[in-house]
Amino acid sequence: MPSLIESPLTRLTPEQLDQLGRELDAIHDEVKAELGDRDRRYIVSMIEMHRRMVVLSRIILFASRYRPAWLAGTTLLSLAKILENMEIGHNVMHGQWDWMNDPQINSSTWDWDSASTPEAWKHSHNYVHHTYTNIRGKDRDLGYEIMRIDPHQRWHPVYLAQPFYNLVLAAFFEWGVALHDLDFEAIRTGRKSKREVRRQLKGMAGKARSQIVKDYIAFPALSGRRGFKSTLKANFTANVVRNVWAYAIIFCGHFPDQTYTFSETEVEGETRGAWYVRQLLGAANIEGSPLFHVVSGNLGYQVEHHLFPDMPSTRYAEIAPAVREICERYGLPYNSGRFGRQLGTVQRTILRLAFPGGKPRPKPGPYRADGDATAPADAPSVMVTAA
Repeated sequence: MPSLIESPLTRLTPEQLDQLGRELDAIHDEVKAELGDRDRRYIVSMIEMHRRMVVLSRIILFASRYRPAWLAGTTLLSLAKILENMEIGHNVMHGQWDWMNDPQINSSTWDWDSASTPEAWKHSHNYVHHTYTNIRGKDRDLGYEIMRIDPHQRWHPVYLAQPFYNLVLAAFFEWGVALHDLDFEAIRTGRKSKREVRRQLKGMAGKARSQIVKDYIAFPALSGRRGFKSTLKANFTANVVRNVWAYAIIFCGHFPDQTYTFSETEVEGETRGAWYVRQLLGAANIEGSPLFHVVSGNLGYQVEHHLFPDMPSTRYAEIAPAVREICERYGLPYNSGRFGRQLGTVQRTILRLAFPGGKPRPKPGPYRADGDATAPADAPSVMVTAA
């Protein structure tokens, strides 16, 4: 299906794209050359903080039958799980800290407290999603193959239920992602062998068994007969809180009104510079405080993350001004908005596209440092209808 909206990519000449690619490469190389002790101290301190939070929350939950202890322990455990999933696990498995040559803090050895096996997640996310970002028919993360989040997607009656299973997906996001990693289309067409499917299912079963034993048997049992149920509920709540938070951050970074999708034809013969522009247009930032960015894995800088997925996340805030300056010079948008606004537009899209029809929402104009970074949702559109 031809695109219903013109991409800013079409307004740049091959020479401009090549120069833009060199400028962004230079930002990456400059940061890479600077990496050192302060970066190492940061990730080590995050891992140590997570471990202390887990230990303290588990100790508090020994008294989970008392409501103040339940609330304190559940809150602390939820934050620990979020930190481990977002700022540590996601970023370590992206290879952001491989430059340290630490055998433990390394994408080849790290595992996380999530239903996805590292191997399956790194293939579906690091390779498929980050290579084919927002290319319709290639990026399987567009709606996770169960939701219509782009008007180019053909409508099917099953989407009438997406406002409801959207809530289920949010609560059990880690399991939705794990199932998504199986790639049911590859299984259906025979591109994935039965042997490979069995191997992945075995890995998921091992992850499920580990979480069930840890969160729903072992630690509740340590709370004693009187505290078993309350600790189990606390652990379940912490898992749901972590899942909902991860869902919100990821959906806000990929599916708000500001982002573009692309046909396979549009990206034929794509150069390095054009790849960078596609990443800029296919992601959106979430504005917030330094604490917000830590608990979101610095994925509030989703634009910078998509440009440089292997760059340590703590550097995204530092390079953001340079990225914005490039956007301004080349007449490109820099997608950004407050958390509530981004989440609101995503949920509106999910509701609207559950029904037939729909069209792309108005897109922001070029970034201007002396004005709003993005045009309001009801601003004049740069949309054109394809012939």
